[in-house]
Amino acid sequence: MQSNTNSFAAYWDRRMLRILLLGIISGFPWVLIGSALTLWLKEDGISRSTIGWAGLIFSVYAINFLWAPLIDRIKIPILTSLVGHRKAWIMSMQLIILLSLVVWSFLSPVDNLGVIVVIGLIIAISSASQDITIDALRIEQIGKNESAAMAAGAATAVVGWWSGYKLGGLVTLITADWIQALGIENYWQVTFIIVCSIVVLCGIGLFFIPETGTNERIQSQQKDQKNIQGRIGITGSLGSLIAWFTATIVSPLFSFFKQNGLAIGVSIVGFIFLFKIGEAFLGRMSILFYKEIGFSKSDIALYSKGLGWITTVAFTIVGGWFAIRSGVIKALFISGIIMALTNLMFTLLAWSGKSEFLFAAAVLLDDLAAAFATVAFVTFISLLVDRNYTATQYALLASIGTAGRTLMASSSGALVDWLNGDWGIFFIITALMVIPSLILLWLIKEKITLKEN
Repeated sequence: MQSNTNSFAAYWDRRMLRILLLGIISGFPWVLIGSALTLWLKEDGISRSTIGWAGLIFSVYAINFLWAPLIDRIKIPILTSLVGHRKAWIMSMQLIILLSLVVWSFLSPVDNLGVIVVIGLIIAISSASQDITIDALRIEQIGKNESAAMAAGAATAVVGWWSGYKLGGLVTLITADWIQALGIENYWQVTFIIVCSIVVLCGIGLFFIPETGTNERIQSQQKDQKNIQGRIGITGSLGSLIAWFTATIVSPLFSFFKQNGLAIGVSIVGFIFLFKIGEAFLGRMSILFYKEIGFSKSDIALYSKGLGWITTVAFTIVGGWFAIRSGVIKALFISGIIMALTNLMFTLLAWSGKSEFLFAAAVLLDDLAAAFATVAFVTFISLLVDRNYTATQYALLASIGTAGRTLMASSSGALVDWLNGDWGIFFIITALMVIPSLILLWLIKEKITLKEN
């Protein structure tokens, strides 16, 4: 257990500034395919169910582990040698996001719904792909067995992610509201062009983040590949291809289950899949709920994005401190319980009607729960990964968690419709969704192997 002074000292490490920027880069695309796209479709008359199912584009975050091994090994021509392997991939994906925003600026949801969703899918794929390298680059900023720094780094990454999402959302929604107030009909399309500047600024900031551990990782991967080729006994190009494929795809999975054992490994995967489903159901529909209960885009921007960013930053830092002090397993239990209880605040808001006080209180408590849960969750996964396969293993574990949140939460709009718009009952159901994961964690808590000192 760390002292209070040592627990907070980890935040003053200059590496945290780099991790903060990486978090911002990771979080901002969710504004585009989450808040902005949702309101854009809603204000053009698209139904709740259609918007909910359009959220299936988030499912790419659940399967990005499929191409994570390739991103971990394949180099971007020219760019990799100029800026580094990790940053080359991030910058390439940022360019695709920029081009996608430009295309969106020429489209209308009424006439081009399918195309808009496809472009949203392209943004999601690019975002999910850059997340593979962002998470790896973040973890590689911290030395092995620096558990306190890893928890602080996880908290800082979460602060960065929410800064990209909340502040990016604040800028995006207020910009859209302001442009609409000017009487410009295609206000969302103009907004997308303006927010391109955020992507550009983040790309510039990448140049100031160093890559560490690259040579060690490459040498370890090459050694593993050579050993595999020796064991299979096939020489030449075919042997090299089989060995490369095995070292790239199979070795990261084998390493994870070798460390934890098959039964515990499967249980860990189950917990990761289930833990944040309730939060995802709430989050996917929250913008629609705010709009239907009577709040404007500016209200949503102020309370959910502006106030939400301040509270999230504060609670995330405290959540990181708590994870350092108490240990990540205990932090997961407590944050899971808080996450379930705070969902009930939205039930109170739904049943009482429009209330700015309750809106602010609900956002405050929800951000507290989300911050604590996310820091504990990110720290947990970060301490599980093998540094020789950082990108692949983290992407695999994180995407499993995303699978639970996106694949199942895509039915959130249909659930609200099935409940005949009874938001109060909907939020009660989301509060109950965390229980299975906490039961599973309790059963395996003594058997999980984490890289803590």
